[in-house]
Amino acid sequence: MSINVLGTEGYAQHAEVLASAWQGIRFEDHHRPVLHLIPDAPSRILDVGAGMGRDAAAFASMGHAVLAVEPVDELRAAARNLYPNSSVVWLDDSLPDLCLVCKRASTFDVVMVTAVWMHLDEVQRRRGMSTIYDLLIDGGVVILSLRHGPCPEGRRMFDVSAAETIELAEGLRLKLLLNVPSGSVQQGNRTMGVTWTRLAFGK
Repeated sequence: MSINVLGTEGYAQHAEVLASAWQGIRFEDHHRPVLHLIPDAPSRILDVGAGMGRDAAAFASMGHAVLAVEPVDELRAAARNLYPNSSVVWLDDSLPDLCLVCKRASTFDVVMVTAVWMHLDEVQRRRGMSTIYDLLIDGGVVILSLRHGPCPEGRRMFDVSAAETIELAEGLRLKLLLNVPSGSVQQGNRTMGVTWTRLAFGK
């Protein structure tokens, strides 16, 4: 149940508001800085914190095999309703350990971790990076986004720097491929002064 996963506080209650905020934000516009890292050939993609499924469904429409992880029941249900014909496989799982994903004994060409990392504390981030490393194939890529700015009321977030994340990844011999700061695509976040950093690492 999502109530037991630290970092998911507030998401179930505000699912409809979140859906409204994301309407009109195109997958290509949101992920333009990292699209060149997505393989052209059909690949295995793990979307961690997949929310309402826009990214997962987009990857599936490109021909990729997508496993989408989302611990908030309401968001998972909304995603299935929004993309009923998508080939995406959904799991109720979460970082730092991704227990159900690991039980499948699958590895991935790409691991997407979008707007998730700031919900993990320092110990969880260390465990989470190790989990991601184990799930990546040799030559695979992990793509993360880091949120910077004030925390909305009722949420659990930490201020995580790009430098810390790079050091953590490089400690596992992951190679930095991308480090790009950007503004927020959501008007509400821009008003609050929220910014993001996109990071990508290769194994």
